[in-house]
Amino acid sequence: MKLVAKTLYGLEEVLVRELEGLGVSKIKRANRAVEFEGDIEMIYRTNFSLRTALSILKPVAQFNIGSSKDLYNRSKKIKWDDIMDVSQTFSIVPVVHSNIFCHTGYAGLVLKDAIADYFRYRYNRRPSVDTDDPDIVFNLRISESSVTISIDSSVVPLFKRGYRRENVKAPLNEVLAAGIILLSGWDGKSAIFDPMCGSGTIPIEAALIAKNIPPGKFRNFFGFMSWRDFDKELFDRVKMTELSKKGYLTPSVRCSDKSHEAIRNARINIRNAGLAGTIHADVDNFFKSESAGKEFTIVMNPPYGERLKENDMASFYSNIGERLKHGYAGSTAWIISSNLEAIKSIGLRPSRKYTLFNGALESRLLKLEMYSGSQKRRSEK
Repeated sequence: MKLVAKTLYGLEEVLVRELEGLGVSKIKRANRAVEFEGDIEMIYRTNFSLRTALSILKPVAQFNIGSSKDLYNRSKKIKWDDIMDVSQTFSIVPVVHSNIFCHTGYAGLVLKDAIADYFRYRYNRRPSVDTDDPDIVFNLRISESSVTISIDSSVVPLFKRGYRRENVKAPLNEVLAAGIILLSGWDGKSAIFDPMCGSGTIPIEAALIAKNIPPGKFRNFFGFMSWRDFDKELFDRVKMTELSKKGYLTPSVRCSDKSHEAIRNARINIRNAGLAGTIHADVDNFFKSESAGKEFTIVMNPPYGERLKENDMASFYSNIGERLKHGYAGSTAWIISSNLEAIKSIGLRPSRKYTLFNGALESRLLKLEMYSGSQKRRSEK
C-alpha cells in the first residue's frame, strides 16, 4: 500500500535515509513528507523506529471534486465500517489549499457529516467526534480539486516519545533534535556535548541514536492499535526485532546548563529514558568552560531572545562565538536558532547552513568548525 511519513521542513532527506535503512522501497521525497510503499508490518515498524517522522499516514481514498457537495457525496461512498466501528470516536485534521472552500474548518465539517451519515444510514447510529482523545484520526488534504483522505496510524505525534516528564520553557521538538544530530553526521562513538541542554532533549536523542534504541520504545499507544485489523502478535514481533538491534554500548554523551532546575529536569528525563549511566549531565556555565584539549561534536539550541532585548542577544551570540573559538579548538559545533539576526553575531563563518523550522519558527542550523591553530596553517598541511 502507499504510505506517507510526515516530517519537519528540512528533514526530508534525513527521513529518506532512515526509511532506506529499514528496507523500504519506492521512496519519493515530498514537501515536509516522504511517500513510500509498505505493508501493515511496515506501518508498525516505521511508527516504532523512525526518529524524524511526525506521523505515518495510510491513504484510504483519493478523488477529484468541483464543489463541497462533491466532497460529501464521494466521501459518503467510502466503506467506513471497514475502517472503524460505529462505537469508536474520531476526529479530522484538515489541510486545505483550495478555492472551493472559504476556510479549512468547513471542509472538515463536510467530511465529518459524510462519515456520520454513512453510519446513520446503515446502523441508525453515528460515531462521536472527539477532538481531545479520539480512537481514529483522519487526515483530509485538499489541493485545489484533488482530495486525499488518510487514516493517521500514529494519532499521538511521534515526537512525543514518552520519556519526557519534566520540561523547561520552549523545549526542543524531539524529531528536530534527532534530525539535527543525524544531519551532523555524528558517528555515535566520538564525544558529543550540549552545553545549553535545558530539559535534555538533544543528549537523550543522541544517546538513543548511538545505542540504536528505537524512539517508540517508551510509548504505550499508537493509532493503529485502535484499528479493526490490529495484529498484536505481529506488532510484538516487530518490537522484539527492533529492540534487539545493537548499537554502541558506551557512547560519550555529555550535557550541561547553568540552571540547576534545568539539570534537575534533564536528569529526570534521562533517567526515564533509561540512560542515567550513559549521559553525564552537570551544572556548568558554558561561557566559563573549555574543552581541556578534547574535541567534541557540539550541538546547541541557545535562547532565541523572547525575554531579552536585541542588543543583549547580539552580545550573547557574540560570546558564544568567542567561547567556541578560544575554548573549543578542534571541535565542531552545530547551532540552531530562530533569531536570524542575532545568530550572525557569532562571528564565525559557517561551513554549512540549513533552513529548518522549530514549530512555526523559521530557524538556521549552522555548522562551525573550530580549527586547532589558524585555518591557513591547517589547509597547508
